[in-house]
Amino acid sequence: MKYAVATILILAMAAPAGAGGMAVTYQVEGASYEGYYVSPSADAPLVLLIHDWDGLTDYEVKRANMLAAKGYAVFAADLFGAGVRPTEVKDKRQHTGELYKDRAKMRSLIKGALDAANAKGANTASAVVMGYCFGGAAVLEFARSGADLKGFVSFHGGLKTPEGQSYADTQGKVLILHGTADKNITMDQFAALANALEQHGVAHEMITYGGAPHAFTVFGSERYRKDADEKSWQRFLFFLEDTLK
Repeated sequence: MKYAVATILILAMAAPAGAGGMAVTYQVEGASYEGYYVSPSADAPLVLLIHDWDGLTDYEVKRANMLAAKGYAVFAADLFGAGVRPTEVKDKRQHTGELYKDRAKMRSLIKGALDAANAKGANTASAVVMGYCFGGAAVLEFARSGADLKGFVSFHGGLKTPEGQSYADTQGKVLILHGTADKNITMDQFAALANALEQHGVAHEMITYGGAPHAFTVFGSERYRKDADEKSWQRFLFFLEDTLK
């Protein structure tokens, strides 16, 4: 499966949406999307950040700004569409479900966000893509596409490999940060992914945190686990340092 070539046009920039960052409206195949871009310097390596099933919210903006403070440019992608930020579970399932059923579109949207980052001057030649929950599943979809990036990182993301796909074309390293107590994505799926990555010789590291449920990094939620969040974040920063600098 190959993603379609995305047509990108930077349309507008809103007022700054965070610490030095800004909202960026862009187009992929004629539809409008609104991401968030922050960069501490012109040559900073890039992290492409993919949201969970809430869409691009203040949570992703906060994480982007945390990364910018460490010296990374961040483009937080929008995979749902400008203004689409679902709050009801049924709507979240609808938007993620549509993309799970159309993997080519999912890949195209991630490629489109990467192109939008490039249009903003981001260093896409030195880039890692990371995501949370649904975004983690999207990251692995992009890894399977053969995208030429240096790394792919999933925080408590979906780990299943769709029928007919494999990691045979994966480039770059894979880092999986998972909760052992995750009832949504089981340890059987975790083990199956490890076997698939090993089968295809993909450089990878997979860490599971005891007692951490699904979405353990979400600040202020009942699922938040401070210890697992801080440890996984530090491991991610080390991965970026090792991979991009």
